[in-house]
Amino acid sequence: MIKTFSITDIGKKRKMNQDYVYTSEMPVGPLPNLFLVADGMGGHKAGDYASKCAIETIVETVESSSDTEAVPVLEKAIRRANEVVRRRSKEDEALNGMGTTVVAATLEGDTMYVANVGDSRLYVVSPREIRQITRDHSLVEEMVRMGGLKREQARSHPDKNIITRAIGAEDEIEVDFFQVQLKHGDIVLMCSDGLTNMIEDEEIRMILHGQRDLVEKAESLVNAANNNGGKDNIAVVLIQPQA
Repeated sequence: MIKTFSITDIGKKRKMNQDYVYTSEMPVGPLPNLFLVADGMGGHKAGDYASKCAIETIVETVESSSDTEAVPVLEKAIRRANEVVRRRSKEDEALNGMGTTVVAATLEGDTMYVANVGDSRLYVVSPREIRQITRDHSLVEEMVRMGGLKREQARSHPDKNIITRAIGAEDEIEVDFFQVQLKHGDIVLMCSDGLTNMIEDEEIRMILHGQRDLVEKAESLVNAANNNGGKDNIAVVLIQPQA
């Protein structure tokens, strides 16, 4: 059994919430469970539509999947979401140029399979450390990787919101996959950049291991992000594998 809790918040500066989450502790198609976070982008309502459309397409595609292994199931579903978002952005002028990040996870026993496009993140947090599993597809992350920018400078860089990969941005999408072995005491955090741009990783770790249950942990993360400015929408999914 696993315990989960999810929450989204509009933040303090935005008029609309373009973050969208989906969680199912029960099987979805061939997957034993499914967790998704999407952070939409685009003009009036377009980002809101993109994130919702992408997640609904992923869930529908997983439900009807004939594959049995997690990675092919997730890859086909994310590629299908890219096709649908891309097509609808071309069909409707109001949705032109829309896109969304997506991070997806499914747990099979103590093994977690993760898929990622964009800069929404998945972390594994233990009492002693916080590990970012996904890798941001962003201009600033590329600069850090190439050695042109220090990690500390990346947080305040003026181009930190420019992402290099998104669902709906191109006809073809490249998806990153990760496989993680979870240990007793680990908590999985999936989130949009509205959280990570407002709170340092170490503060996230302290909050997650300073509160009693998942609801308090998630609400404390959202409150901390808003107290630090709440400049963007905030999405949080917490997963606690049970020993």
